[in-house]
Amino acid sequence: MLINDMKRVIEQVSRDKGIDFNVLVKTLEEALRSAVKKKFGNKIDIEIQYSEETGELEVFQFKDVVETVKEPDFEIGLEEGRKLDPECEVGDSLGTKMDTTTFGRIAAQSAKQVIIQKLKAAERNVVYQNFINRKGEIINGIVQRVSRNEIIVNLGQAEAVLPRREQIPNETYRRGDRVRAYILKVHEESRGPQIILSRTHPEFLINLFKSEVPEINEGLVTIINAAREAGSRGKIAVVSNDSDIDPVGACVGVKGNRVQTVVQELRGEKIDIIPWHMDPAKYVCNALAPAEISRVIIDEASHAMEVVVPDDFLSIAIGKQGQNVRLASKLTGWHLDVKGETRYNESLQSGFDSLVKLPDMEESLANRLFEKGYFSIEDLSKARAADLVADFQISEENAMKWIEAAAAAMETKHAETAGKKSTEETADENSTFDETGSDESPEEDTGQEKDGPEI
Repeated sequence: MLINDMKRVIEQVSRDKGIDFNVLVKTLEEALRSAVKKKFGNKIDIEIQYSEETGELEVFQFKDVVETVKEPDFEIGLEEGRKLDPECEVGDSLGTKMDTTTFGRIAAQSAKQVIIQKLKAAERNVVYQNFINRKGEIINGIVQRVSRNEIIVNLGQAEAVLPRREQIPNETYRRGDRVRAYILKVHEESRGPQIILSRTHPEFLINLFKSEVPEINEGLVTIINAAREAGSRGKIAVVSNDSDIDPVGACVGVKGNRVQTVVQELRGEKIDIIPWHMDPAKYVCNALAPAEISRVIIDEASHAMEVVVPDDFLSIAIGKQGQNVRLASKLTGWHLDVKGETRYNESLQSGFDSLVKLPDMEESLANRLFEKGYFSIEDLSKARAADLVADFQISEENAMKWIEAAAAAMETKHAETAGKKSTEETADENSTFDETGSDESPEEDTGQEKDGPEI
């Protein structure tokens, strides 16, 4: 055939390229079919078979048995046909083995092009199939090329891309450096599979702990969730499935060796290991550690929590530029609003005073409203009449009067606030220039305590 020892060559290519033997055989069959069609046209009826005994590809051409031959390339006379098969009749189709050495240079070149194309496609498919199942794993590679927006990483049988947005800030690489990353995505494209890596994804942090902590792989400790601001700080929530194992201690390791290994891989990123709790409030308190928590007010409807901390712990709970509370919110999945005790108590007193100021509102009644969770006129204005009827044993008409009075007080309050703001803006504009037209910089009040950010 085209190659004397085809079976040996196919087996060699199969081993080197990692392509299935049968896929290569089909590729050669298609290439040979293309060569035959190139020489004899598309009308020719052929069948290609691979012989395992001889290790060759055999081409059989089928011709119709006719009385009078008009197209010798596609027909065979009855007399000649009976030399091949004595029992053949007019209308039968006889197959004869073709001599492929007669195909010529153009046909051979066509076959070569098809083989190259099919081999490349087969290689791309093998790479895609190998990596699509490894999505979500950590992989090691060598930096092959560094550009402004991405790093090309050699994974051995394929190349991967580490985009700038998936790199840890201030992290630098040079050609030949080893890099460890998380397989984020695998795209199948015409020019080959594109493998996207990440070093900033929370799953990268989770997988690093899985590789360092045997108890996690054994199922004794489970990582519930992770949140990161890559290169700066990360939090993971863990829980033990065995009462004899401390999940936090298992992740920290002896003298902190396990967590330090992870920290070194992440270029010094600080890691907080948080014990998970089935009670959302306790879980949030753990996530905000080391800050002490005075009380937590849960709003199930909006999936939010108001967290009150002692004034001394306000800055700790919030963290630098709000980082601690922001990561705690991502980790727990709750919208968190952190407040200091002083400001929280002031807001409660202000809300209570707004209730007392309502028409026909006695202090004792305001206390009862307060006890039922209506802490201000805003809460009362949003109440449902049916709830007030059930809580205070009043008529629906009276309940609506309370709600309408609270709503009217809210409108008045907003109008006063808007008017005050307008007056202050006008005063600021007037005080900007003195009579001579010189600028005066208003003094900045730096002594006012600020509440934590709403996350």
